[in-house]
Amino acid sequence: MNFLYIISGLFLLIIGGNWLLKAAVGLSLKLNIPKIVIGMTVVSFATSAPELIVSIRSALDGFPDLALGNVIGSNIANLGLVLGITVVLSKIDVEKSLYRTDWPVMMVASGLLYYFLAQDGKIEFYEGAILFLFLIIFLVYLFRFQKNIVVDEIPEDEDQLSAVKIVLFVTIGGVGLWAGSELLIKGAVALATDFGVSERVIGVTVVSVGTSIPELAASIIAVLKKEKAISLGNLIGSNVFNILAVLGITSMITPIELKDIALLNYDIFWMLGISFLVLPLVFFPKKLRLDWRHGIVLLVLYAIFIITTLT
Repeated sequence: MNFLYIISGLFLLIIGGNWLLKAAVGLSLKLNIPKIVIGMTVVSFATSAPELIVSIRSALDGFPDLALGNVIGSNIANLGLVLGITVVLSKIDVEKSLYRTDWPVMMVASGLLYYFLAQDGKIEFYEGAILFLFLIIFLVYLFRFQKNIVVDEIPEDEDQLSAVKIVLFVTIGGVGLWAGSELLIKGAVALATDFGVSERVIGVTVVSVGTSIPELAASIIAVLKKEKAISLGNLIGSNVFNILAVLGITSMITPIELKDIALLNYDIFWMLGISFLVLPLVFFPKKLRLDWRHGIVLLVLYAIFIITTLT
């Protein structure tokens, strides 16, 4: 039954994330906003919605390590697993905005998370407020400056969604995400109990991979549709949103207190390491391009992380 709960929860999370993604792309066409900006904001928020719902529910239900493990594990999975698979399927030409704004913001956000946890092992209300304020500042900067330097052609033959359909997709997606999170948490906690493993292990493996499936789906769809800007912007943006929005909002609702020290002494260093690695990979061996060789490196690192975590 636990596996059934998890599978059903993941299915609803995927469906919900897909509906939100449809609404996000429809919004980009309707507002005529460059897709790299939509990828870093609306699509990122839509695909980070599973992490947000799961983390809030986990923290409120008294499972803080599940909430933290979910976000840290998802950030590792987004770059190790999802980006790895994406660039194995198709090379990605990287925008200069990656090293000018997106990557630095992701590293600062990751560093803030480590600092807050290392201080006293918890994220208090005011620390969550700092994280969320940083997100608002970043979004304001993004919309005021970055959208003016990114040139993006919107396909003329793409169907535009009406405002009613966008609202409908958001509503259906939200319901699916909520129901999916309930089932996923119930199954994950019971599974951890049955196998005698910690919430942290379940969080950084099963739950994080499950909540990263929308990012994987969004990125593969983006690659197939030749929307490379969305696929890379979405992944970097999702990691930023996971820390600044998901943990920021969650800790403002209820403080998140670290229980399993391995999250701080092990998992978060993997997140920082893989996040940092993205930049040198982008410049070597060919500047501003990721291809299958980089994908293999990322997938191997992710496999090592999962194996060492489970053993």
